[in-house]
Amino acid sequence: MCNSNVVEIKNRDATADALTEMLKTGAQKLIHQAVQAELTVFMEQYSNQSTDDDRASVVRNGYHPEREILTGIGSVFVKMPKVRSKEGKPITFHSALVPPYVRKAKSVEASLPWLYLKGISTGEMGEALKVLVGDDAKGLSAGTISRLKQGWGQEYQQWQHKPLNKDQWVDIWADGIYSGLRSEDTKLCALVIIGVNERGQKHFLAIEDGMRESTQSWREVLLKLKHRGMNALQLAIGDGALGFWKALDEVYSTTRHQRCWVHKTANILNKLPKSSQPKVKQALHEIWQAETKENAEKSFDLFITTYDAKFPKSTLCLQKDREELLAFYDYPVQHWQSIRTSNPIESTFGTIRHRTKRAKSCLSRDGMLHMMFKLSQCSEGKWRKLRRFDFLSKVIKGVQFIDGVEVISDDQVAA
Repeated sequence: MCNSNVVEIKNRDATADALTEMLKTGAQKLIHQAVQAELTVFMEQYSNQSTDDDRASVVRNGYHPEREILTGIGSVFVKMPKVRSKEGKPITFHSALVPPYVRKAKSVEASLPWLYLKGISTGEMGEALKVLVGDDAKGLSAGTISRLKQGWGQEYQQWQHKPLNKDQWVDIWADGIYSGLRSEDTKLCALVIIGVNERGQKHFLAIEDGMRESTQSWREVLLKLKHRGMNALQLAIGDGALGFWKALDEVYSTTRHQRCWVHKTANILNKLPKSSQPKVKQALHEIWQAETKENAEKSFDLFITTYDAKFPKSTLCLQKDREELLAFYDYPVQHWQSIRTSNPIESTFGTIRHRTKRAKSCLSRDGMLHMMFKLSQCSEGKWRKLRRFDFLSKVIKGVQFIDGVEVISDDQVAA
């Protein structure tokens, strides 16, 4: 039985051949015209240079052998011009559009991480690309994919040491992402941190492996970030994993805590019978959706009074993090949607959980981290800035907010 998850499109060449060939021909002409334009600009740099007999010092010298480049519409053949210097040092023309040794368009190479992340194994990658770009993909062997994956590992290592002191970091989201991989008897866990800078730009700051969400593991992650130049933070958002919060208090003692309401709600509901969960979930919703902290406190007290006798474990789970659950009321209301939960991490790594379930047997520890890194880079480029990020400057300056509204001092009113 064939276990391939690649569905081949029947009669692909017959249905799209004429259109594809027309596009290829047009692409070759455009590339030729663009390269010739680059060559003209390049030659103009040497137009004033001449030999002793008043002839041009730098001249055209034919073409390099024709080169095949794999693109999203199939293979396109290009010939790169050569130049020759009649005297002095040799001169070489390089095209910015078609750099030396390039055999694949970036769009094709960019699809490889996504195919891998979506469940296409290394051995099936050639068949998957054949469906996308036709028979021209036959040169992309399993060895080619393995070399690319090694490149991802190098990118990951460089990213881990990228300086962070060029930005003013305001808030971070932290979470532990458990994969299906195991090391001996323990599941491997990736410790992930996303930060937002003063311009409202969100970036992955850490994706580190750990055996569990221990204080020591999180301490190491935070100390690395501090060593890379991350400043003291205003707020950290995460679930109730004690390891992270203890480590945070050691490394960034002034940073306030905000518990994730999604995680907290799930933890509480897990302690209840299914028949009671809808009503309890609505009661929790009324707490963190309240417009003011006072109303949230009232709903909080009502929840404890209502359910403490029958479900003491659930009320204890809620009550022990009371202050941390309501910290968001001291920050701009425009940011509440973002800082009440750790959803930026959860939504991004939903694909990872799907992928690792299908590839437990062929993913190594490093392979998992590199895959997470590539997914994070793909996702990060599509993120929008934090809504109303202009308020972040006020948070940095220590402006006071009550129920999400800026407190105006008497001096400001008089002015």
